[in-house]
Amino acid sequence: MIKKRPKMIKKRPKMIKNRKSIIFLLILIALLLTGFSIGPIMSRVEIPKFRLLSTHDNIEIREYNAMLIAEVEIIGEREEAIGQGFKILADFIFGNNIDNNKIKMTAPVIQQTSKKIKMTAPVIQQPSDKGWKVSFIMPSSYSIDSLPKPINNKIVIKQIPENKMVVITFNGKNEEKNISKHEAKLMDFITKNNLKCIKNPIYAFYNPPWTLPILRKNEIMFEIL
Repeated sequence: MIKKRPKMIKKRPKMIKNRKSIIFLLILIALLLTGFSIGPIMSRVEIPKFRLLSTHDNIEIREYNAMLIAEVEIIGEREEAIGQGFKILADFIFGNNIDNNKIKMTAPVIQQTSKKIKMTAPVIQQPSDKGWKVSFIMPSSYSIDSLPKPINNKIVIKQIPENKMVVITFNGKNEEKNISKHEAKLMDFITKNNLKCIKNPIYAFYNPPWTLPILRKNEIMFEIL
C-alpha cells in the first residue's frame, strides 16, 4: 500500500487540470451563447416606421413617417462623440428629466456630422472641425408637448417631418473602415441612379456594443428629394 501512494498523488493534478478545463469550456460556451442572444434580445425595441419604395440588394429607398428625436451635439472624433452623446441621452431617458420619468429605449442611435457642407452626388467632402449630432428617436407614443423635458440644456428636442431616404444596411463593427466601405457603395448607387441628396449622411446603429459583430445591424442613409 505504501508503494501505491505515489501513483495516487500523481493522478490528482491531472484530475484538477481536467476539471479546470471543463469549467473553462463551460464558461466559454456560456459567453458565446450570451453574445449570440443578448444583442438581438436587447435590440427588440421600437424602430421608426417607414414605407418601402424599392429594394436593390442591401440598398433600399424608404419613406419615413414623421418622428421625434432628442439630440445632442458633441465636438470630437466620430467614435468618441457617439459614446459621449449616448451617455448624455441615456441619462435623459433613464429619468434625468423634469418629470423624472423613464422613457423607453428605441433603435437606432443615429449620428450625423453637424458641419454644413455643400451636397453633391457623390459626397466626397469631410468636415475638418468635426462636430457630431447624436440622437435618440423618441417612442411614437409621445408628442413634442407630452415628452418629458430634459434638464440638461445640451439636449434639444426636434420634430423631424416625413422624408425619403436611400439606405444601405450592413453588419459588423461601426468602425471607420467598415463605414467607409459601405458609404462608398451607397454613393456609387446614388450617382448611377441620379439621386439628389439634400443633407449629410446619417449613421444608424441598432445594437448594444457587446453584440457580436456578425449580428450587428448598421445603416448609412441620405435624405433625397
